[in-house]
Amino acid sequence: MKTLAVLSGKGGTGKTTVANALIRLAGAKAYADCDVETPNLHLLSGAPPLREVFDYHGMDKAFIDDSLCTRCGLCEKHCRFHAVKREKRVYLIDSAACEGCGVCEYVCPADAITMRPSKDGEVCLHQNKDTFVTARLRPGAATSGLLVTDVKERLETRTKEPMAILDGPAGIGCPVIATLARVAMALLVAEPSVSGIGDLKRMAATAQGFGIPLAIIVNKHDMNASRTREIRRYANEEGLFFAGMIPYDKRVVEALDKGGSILDVPGKTSRAVRKVGGTVLREFDKETKMDESTTKKHGPQRKEG
Repeated sequence: MKTLAVLSGKGGTGKTTVANALIRLAGAKAYADCDVETPNLHLLSGAPPLREVFDYHGMDKAFIDDSLCTRCGLCEKHCRFHAVKREKRVYLIDSAACEGCGVCEYVCPADAITMRPSKDGEVCLHQNKDTFVTARLRPGAATSGLLVTDVKERLETRTKEPMAILDGPAGIGCPVIATLARVAMALLVAEPSVSGIGDLKRMAATAQGFGIPLAIIVNKHDMNASRTREIRRYANEEGLFFAGMIPYDKRVVEALDKGGSILDVPGKTSRAVRKVGGTVLREFDKETKMDESTTKKHGPQRKEG
């Protein structure tokens, strides 16, 4: 399966709006929301019926068996995360604070502490003729990158579609790294602002470390013409594929509030999205065919990153 990941250096650029439009324009039958901390693609995509829900277990958490506890207090003394709480004479573990390091289990002389699996979220499989995978990470839980990997693996194993589109998280953290792993191409959605440009550069530098082709589009480009020109110059200087621009239209916001798509709003914005989307998908098709040609000629290539 060849995957196209839609990413942004910061939130609010319109990444999910663009990802949803690409899914429709490509007629994609396989797609996933890799923004496991704040998933929202299902609000726009008209998700297929829910088929299965899988528990996600992150790092193990400590558990104290009070019947074995001798009240020595060593677990509380050695926990650097202050996850061990004493209530009257009973020691308890605050699961939200526990980092699963296992120090308390190690120092306990009575073997009263064990590390147990902790349910940190859920993976949701939606399926009919389409296959859509999303997830919800428990608030405050860690290992979001592992949950993203779980989402991608379930998508790959539950469909035989040759192409999939991933709506990725914003920023450059662990879930972004997990999203970028083994994708064929990444589309970076930028906004023409000072912070938008700075975050775009960080995002591009992160993605370039994976050795994958990158494309850039500017959303709401007419909000700041000079910053838009700056983004185009940056793309040219870095040798990145500039796929086009999308203008701002307040009617799009109204459509999205109703669960619609940017493609449903008549006018210059939807026309621009169709043009930009077509350009991106043609570039994706070109890049994947080049990759297949290289693989057939030279065998699998290892991309350093």
